[in-house]
Formats: sequence, C-alpha cells, structure tokens
Amino acid sequence: MALSKDRAEIVGVKALGWLAGNDELLPVFLGSTGASTEDLRDNVQEPEFLGSVLDFVLMDDAWVVAFCDAEGIDYNEIAAARAMLPGGEQIHWT
Repeated sequence: MALSKDRAEIVGVKALGWLAGNDELLPVFLGSTGASTEDLRDNVQEPEFLGSVLDFVLMDDAWVVAFCDAEGIDYNEIAAARAMLPGGEQIHWT
C-alpha cells in the first residue's frame, strides 16, 4: 500500500493526537524519546518527528491495533505511512 506524503503526515498527526490523549503511553513515549510536551506541540508539522511517533506506535502490535481502531485506519496504513516519512526507507544491507 503506497501512500502520498501528505496522507502519511496526516496519519502521523493522528498518531500524535492519539498518543497525546493516552495517559498510559504518553509518559512512556516522552521518557523513551526525551521529548517534552512542548516538543509535541512545536513539532506537529515536522515529518521527522511524526516518523518518530509512528516508530514508537509500531513497536507494539497492541498499540497499532488500538490506534488504528480508534482512528478508523487500516492496520497496514500505519507502516505504509512510516515508510513515506523521513527515515522510514527500507535498508538493504546487501
């Protein structure tokens, strides 16, 4: 599933909003990334930051399911969105 860059950023913003509203996961994200609540607001339009949000959500299948179900997004769309944002390229070691 290929997405446009704009759609990938929309998915990233939705993930950020979902994460910001999750009282259990938000502190985990902030602690693991070193980001502050101000960083969430200040970087909402930065594709690199949105990629890091998607990286975090993609770490756990339960988080992916919860986010996608809450936002009505196909489960595969989150990975496709991550691939379209900076740093999401497939690395080929051969």
